[in-house]
Amino acid sequence: MRFLITGTAGFIGFHLARRLLAEGHTVHGIDGLTPYYDLALKEARHAILAQSPSFTPHILMLEDADRLRAAAEAAKAEVIVHLAAQAGVRYSIEHPGEYISANLVGTFNMLEIARNMPVRHLILGSTSSVYGMDTANPFSEAAGANRQVSLYAATKKSTEMMAHSYSHLFRIPTTVTRFFTVYGPWGRPDMALFSFVAAILAGRTIDIYGEGRQTRDFTYVVDVVEAIVRLVDVVPLPGKPVAGDSLSPSAPLRTINIGNGAPVKLMDFVAAIEKHVGRKATINMVPMQPGDVSDTHADTQLLERLTGFRPGTPIDRGVGNFVAWYREQYAK
Repeated sequence: MRFLITGTAGFIGFHLARRLLAEGHTVHGIDGLTPYYDLALKEARHAILAQSPSFTPHILMLEDADRLRAAAEAAKAEVIVHLAAQAGVRYSIEHPGEYISANLVGTFNMLEIARNMPVRHLILGSTSSVYGMDTANPFSEAAGANRQVSLYAATKKSTEMMAHSYSHLFRIPTTVTRFFTVYGPWGRPDMALFSFVAAILAGRTIDIYGEGRQTRDFTYVVDVVEAIVRLVDVVPLPGKPVAGDSLSPSAPLRTINIGNGAPVKLMDFVAAIEKHVGRKATINMVPMQPGDVSDTHADTQLLERLTGFRPGTPIDRGVGNFVAWYREQYAK
């Protein structure tokens, strides 16, 4: 199949593109290579993908509608997986304009692509952050998710709503995937696992927000990719829901959680890192940060019902794999 993936120099997009290329698919990748974090890491990911003759990179910003349209025309994609976004809860407090531009304008341009170049399936990456202050655990796709507490989350929920309107108006088969704290090799430096491992190995203190009382539904990146690959062929069809479905009654659009379904206490997460690094962390307990939530927990029944798959990589194995990758990547 022919895929157009946005964010191929990003964490999840890189892993997904590499999997699809290994399976013999053709991938056109779009990435702006923005300096939100280490560009060398993004370039290294793209360099690995470029080893495949079936990969075509397009370095451009999603806000550039003309160049985006040209890339889409070249891709002739059957499936679009839109993962590119400005991420980060805390960063959104300091740089709100970047989230409006990248997430809202960028997604609007991608929806226009899907409208004018009809595809078999549009998969839109979202986040567990959209659940915000919802307290019903586990988080279900059926929840309203209308109490976001960060601009990042608000822009991602907005992209979900934009996608629903386009799906309704132009009958675009769309799956919205809400990712829960994705981690693993080639992860982002601004995420807790990467920053904790780097700090502990360097003998620096790590800040533990919420004084260690938070829990997170950590989801290993290979499991996330497996879920997306299986969902490619689960095209939403109006009027054909399954039990407990989130299929919209007015559009061929479905929302699906992709999480491990097993929240981990933050201090247990730190203990797993200490075990694999072989060194105790020096910890500074600090209050919750604005925009953060206390707990996340994915209800994964719908994902399993539709695909026969439920993420389940244990945190100990996933952290161990990351630490091994980090040591190899940054051994110098």
